[in-house]
Amino acid sequence: MRVDAEQDGKPRWASQRDDRVTRVGRMIRKLRIDELPQIFNVLKGEMSFVGPRPERPYFVEQLSQQIPFFMCRHNVKPGITGWAQIRCSYGASASGSNRKVAV
Repeated sequence: MRVDAEQDGKPRWASQRDDRVTRVGRMIRKLRIDELPQIFNVLKGEMSFVGPRPERPYFVEQLSQQIPFFMCRHNVKPGITGWAQIRCSYGASASGSNRKVAV
């Protein structure tokens, strides 16, 4: 992402054609190269292949107020991919996260 991606200081949900992402960043994300270092965390036992994806603290606070039992997902090791990502599409909103928790 660009250095000035969130100038106003408020985190934003990612979107399909996010203007904050650079060309190089878009290519890295498309090839999923940014996920490779997480394999070391799986080998160390800190993560699993499938588990809840970590959220930014700002969104965790919001989602825990809107979605019952949202904080229960922190009882499971985070994963490189989530069951909801396997079963559902990309969730870039509170309603998308709510749907994923229900899966």
